[in-house]
Amino acid sequence: MRLRNVKNANNIVNNSDYVIKNPEEYIGKYKSIFKNNNPIHIEIGMGKGDFIISLAKKNPNINFIGIEKYESVMVRAIEKLNNLNLNNLKLIRIDAINLDKVFNKEIDTIYLNFSDPWPKNRHEKRRLTSSVFLNIYDNLFKDTRHIIQKTDNINLFAYSIVSLSNYGYIFNKVSLDLENEDIDNTLTEYEKKFINMGVKINYLDAYKIC
Repeated sequence: MRLRNVKNANNIVNNSDYVIKNPEEYIGKYKSIFKNNNPIHIEIGMGKGDFIISLAKKNPNINFIGIEKYESVMVRAIEKLNNLNLNNLKLIRIDAINLDKVFNKEIDTIYLNFSDPWPKNRHEKRRLTSSVFLNIYDNLFKDTRHIIQKTDNINLFAYSIVSLSNYGYIFNKVSLDLENEDIDNTLTEYEKKFINMGVKINYLDAYKIC
């Protein structure tokens, strides 16, 4: 993804009430932010926010946290939130490799939507379904591990199925053509473009009981 610099991105992010500024201070205490004990779902790499904003609107009894590494991308989500009042949505700007520094046994579901496939073998450890990240996620989940992934990249999808299987995950659902499945699917901004182009979306819903 080619990133464009957004003027005053840092100020926009730091001044947004949706953004948790010092997330490491809330590790183990996110219920104090949401002021309830509702389940917490996170999207890693939320992009411009279409998916997680839509989910938060539709599911007021679930708390959502959007994770994004880049300020210039997060700004686009913040712009969409300016005229909304969603008490069940927060954003954190952080690299996913550091997520275990801001969460500890608090997360119920992780969404991985159209993540960078990192196709070169030497970059395998950067894939969000590699054993490196699955090990990090173990520290985030409250109880049952639950991962939902969508991707247009069949090679990443095949890799994810093998990686998750080897790590002990069981699949609730696997699809090579999500649009034609009877699943309540919330679209991402990428997904809308891919569907219009006739690209099939791969989908998996996996869990692990520990």
